[in-house]
Amino acid sequence: MFTLLFIIFLLADTSLRLWLAVRQLRHVRQHRNHVPSPFDDRISLRSHQRAADYTAGGTRITIVERVTEAALLIGFTLLGGLQFLDVQLGRLIDGEMLRQLALIGSVLAIMGVVGIPFTIWRKFVLDERFGFNRLTPGLFMSDLVKTLIVVLLLGAPLAAAVLWLMGNTGHHWVWLAWLTWIGFKFLVIWLFPTFIAPLFNRFTPLDQPELQERIQALAQRCGFPLKGLFVMDGSRRSAHGNAYFTGFGRNRRIVFFDTLLSRLNVDEVEAVLAHELGHFKHKHILRRTIVGTFMALAFLLLLQVLSTQVWFYTGLGVIPQLGRPNDALALILFFMVMPVFTFWLAPLLARASRRDEFQADAFATQQSSGSALQSALVKLYKDNAATLTPDPLHSAFYDSHPPAMARIQALAHGS
Repeated sequence: MFTLLFIIFLLADTSLRLWLAVRQLRHVRQHRNHVPSPFDDRISLRSHQRAADYTAGGTRITIVERVTEAALLIGFTLLGGLQFLDVQLGRLIDGEMLRQLALIGSVLAIMGVVGIPFTIWRKFVLDERFGFNRLTPGLFMSDLVKTLIVVLLLGAPLAAAVLWLMGNTGHHWVWLAWLTWIGFKFLVIWLFPTFIAPLFNRFTPLDQPELQERIQALAQRCGFPLKGLFVMDGSRRSAHGNAYFTGFGRNRRIVFFDTLLSRLNVDEVEAVLAHELGHFKHKHILRRTIVGTFMALAFLLLLQVLSTQVWFYTGLGVIPQLGRPNDALALILFFMVMPVFTFWLAPLLARASRRDEFQADAFATQQSSGSALQSALVKLYKDNAATLTPDPLHSAFYDSHPPAMARIQALAHGS
């Protein structure tokens, strides 16, 4: 019965995502030759067509990737792939902890290898075609190795701790694992700006006095504790521009991509940061963190129930080993199949995120210039080849930010 339920949900998930992707392709193609009226005086038809073609190219890759992921999931579960790995590792490795860690590592390695061709295609074919890629094969391999090392150094101890708790603390393991995960999450947030991010990029203090003064004044007006302003050499890898906040407490810092600073003027940068500070002021990030933390607890409680049910394993093509712990199997199966049963949450989460974006935009118009934010967004849409005409249903299901037209119109009305 559980096998049938899994198949039904997997087919529903995959079919819906493919249908939405086809709608996106059709809608973008239909509007390719006409720039929407709010943008027709600021974005050329050529730029609009370039964005449409870039979006269509990315969507086509996503279609192939989605089908591949579904096939891989079936291969691991119903076709016996995970069962085969578990049995073979049980024959090769005597230590239970090492065997379970090897099983988790093997599955992640296979999934990672399968995903690499799609990353390569996006970077070296799609982005190269549209002039975004600046990543060399050597730098790509270097990033890959560094990422693997970071994942091993941080992920292996976390997995070992969770497996030990599952096997040695009885029914209390859920709460202890949840607390361990919370501690791990804050550890990564603390490590990221000073230890992890510098492994991949170079960060230098912002050296633009006028912009520094404007940002410091804006942060002070918004009550935002700011530790430093940094510029990241994002142009080493991509022509896309961005900015982000990192750290927590009084160690927060703002990081600009050098590509972003090269495109926006001082007023526009201030407006973009005012938008980001709107998320801080309205406690959007705090709320998302709290929601995510308690969702993790709910998932762990569900995992505790499922891990004791034989039908959970056998329904997904795995026979639990007798006389040996199956905690790694439970973890892998749970996190593999859970997205299949929770895909309907995506539009709800996306809708909440878009509401927050509108609220942050409104805050930005109060703290800076609404017209400068509009100008900055139009430049970013153009430079990043973001489509101005996404399919409404595709956007409602996936997009964490409002469609360009709705966002610009809301800003114009608010201004």
